[in-house]
Amino acid sequence: MPLDHPPSPASLSDYLAAERTFLAWIRTGLALMGFGFVIARFAVFLQEIHQQQPPQTQAHTGLSLWFGTAVILLGVAVNLFAAWRHLHLVRQLNRGTPSHFHPSTHALLVAVVLAFIGLCMAIYLTFL
Repeated sequence: MPLDHPPSPASLSDYLAAERTFLAWIRTGLALMGFGFVIARFAVFLQEIHQQQPPQTQAHTGLSLWFGTAVILLGVAVNLFAAWRHLHLVRQLNRGTPSHFHPSTHALLVAVVLAFIGLCMAIYLTFL
């Protein structure tokens, strides 16, 4: 019959590692929001370029606003999820319950969404 061991308390290095991971996700979310703002403002840059050229047809620049807003919202979602995940992890460390390690679905989801937005932006700029 296996012996039940009491949960082992988390060490300081466990808490510090959780803090570093949390701060890395916060930096990622902030970078996404900043990059989204740049993408959204790209429409203004395109309008300035088109004003310098001879008048032909009115340029359509509204998609960069949508792409930028999508990246900003992704950054907000990353920060909210990082805060939730950090609180959950600290509670697990406080209880001494083991946390099973698995691939970061959070990181994979962000990578897939960014790849999709990047692909859409590349298609948009190709046909502009």
